[in-house]
Amino acid sequence: MITAYNFIASWQLFPEKGNYEYGHRPKSGHYKIEATENKKELVISMNWVTLENQAFASQYKMIADGALHPFNDTDPEAAVFANSIRTEFIDALNFQTFFYKENELVLEVLNELLPNGYLRIIQKGFTEDQKPYCNTEIYHKQLSVMPYSASVSGAVIKPNEEGIIRHKALSAMEEQTNMQLQQIRKQIELLALQAQEIQMRKELSMIIYNAKLSFSPVIGTTYYLYEKQDGNHFVSMISPKEWGGSGPYKNLVAAVKLLADHTWVEV
Repeated sequence: MITAYNFIASWQLFPEKGNYEYGHRPKSGHYKIEATENKKELVISMNWVTLENQAFASQYKMIADGALHPFNDTDPEAAVFANSIRTEFIDALNFQTFFYKENELVLEVLNELLPNGYLRIIQKGFTEDQKPYCNTEIYHKQLSVMPYSASVSGAVIKPNEEGIIRHKALSAMEEQTNMQLQQIRKQIELLALQAQEIQMRKELSMIIYNAKLSFSPVIGTTYYLYEKQDGNHFVSMISPKEWGGSGPYKNLVAAVKLLADHTWVEV
């Protein structure tokens, strides 16, 4: 259950970010993941409203141990859809659920945490005429101010003007901070790549400066680093083609070039 903690939360649907190949496109929705008291099961609760103002709800339990278990939905008609379920965690950011009807796979659901903190749910199944479809939904963590009830049986909540303003402000704040964090994350990744490139140049330069170098290299000119039979290295202006296949080396390590900062880079 440790890997499930990243997912345990109430999630609010971004209807405009989803892609729906099958079924009714929702205009709002709520997805909740919680653990039972014994911490052995996860409970998935969903409710959503379509563009035609049709309301739907579903709730079921699952054991994320990779084994097959009976599928029990609060809706008695769900048994028509599936009678067994299997859930497994791929890692701390992904888990998959498979629904079976008479041992035949009818639906596959991937829950995936994105770098920006959103929850992406990818559903792959089959239509009534057995054509494959793929629906994608994007959720963000549920804010404390909701203009609707969090459950089908909950009391009706009518939003006031102050609540609507606060909700819009919180949504805008979350969107902006997530975008800024994403930009910083990309900058960090770029710096990590640059640091890795510098480290590779440093290691290559150490090999070259410890190798036999009988001439003064010119910045920007291509040379050739060779390994000799005894394991030592030497740098030459002569390419393997110019050696004619009978040069005094065991193998070519790399074609290299001297940069202005006196580091060497492989070309």
